[in-house]
Amino acid sequence: MLRIITLNLNGIRAAWRKGLLSWARLQQADVVCLQELRADPADLSAEMRSPDGLHAFYRHAERKGYSGVGLWSRQRPRAIVDSLGHAEFDAEGRYLRADFGSLSVVSLYQPSGSSSEHRQRIKFRFMDWIYPHLAELAASGREVIVGADWNIAHQEVDLRNWKSNQKNSGFLPEERAWIGRLLAEAGWCDVYRRLYPEVTDESYTWWSNRGQAWARNIGWRLDYQLATPGIAARARRAIVYRERRFSDHAPLTIDYEYAIDGEHERQERPPAVDDPGRH
Repeated sequence: MLRIITLNLNGIRAAWRKGLLSWARLQQADVVCLQELRADPADLSAEMRSPDGLHAFYRHAERKGYSGVGLWSRQRPRAIVDSLGHAEFDAEGRYLRADFGSLSVVSLYQPSGSSSEHRQRIKFRFMDWIYPHLAELAASGREVIVGADWNIAHQEVDLRNWKSNQKNSGFLPEERAWIGRLLAEAGWCDVYRRLYPEVTDESYTWWSNRGQAWARNIGWRLDYQLATPGIAARARRAIVYRERRFSDHAPLTIDYEYAIDGEHERQERPPAVDDPGRH
């Protein structure tokens, strides 16, 4: 069984102090996709740079304390790709890919446009730029999983207050249509929604720090694993972990019946910690 976790950290150092590594070890994940490191290389402790039992890779933003993505894996990848040749977005540390045989796992952090119209324009520009690459990746013949904070809730079921957010970044018609194109035209599958088409409250992965959103579960589903159809069809269960908080996002864990480089395909893994067994 292949276990992939994706999590926006909102700062790796803060998440680390909240027990991120010990929790991640208990999950026995094959790959952990991390977004929003908000740390420079010099900010990382030796344990962060080389967690025991894991191979760690990071693409930091050039701007101090900003953005950045990471990947932890139990098995050493055959190749790492941390640049797509776009100076602006490579400098923001938004893409990191690990190749394992015929499988690739990507950690991606799409810009947020909520802070200003300027940042929304940058978000749209990133979406226009990354779309052809994602389409090409889906058509490459490899199995690919993209664990990402997309900063978009695709459908009404993906956020609590959808009616009042139709003109807000993250639920704009153009953003929702873009995700729809990835699924309908570019060859991607929203793995969580494939498993649980109608689940609502349990699917949220982000809560605002305002207005007791967490306590009232007024959330958004912003963190997805998009996958190519072959491996998406092998997804068996998913869970959004909410028993402990490492950031304003919650980890999304998905198990796939798939082998990496000769591991026994049906090797069993214990459920995600605090998984009540519903999935």
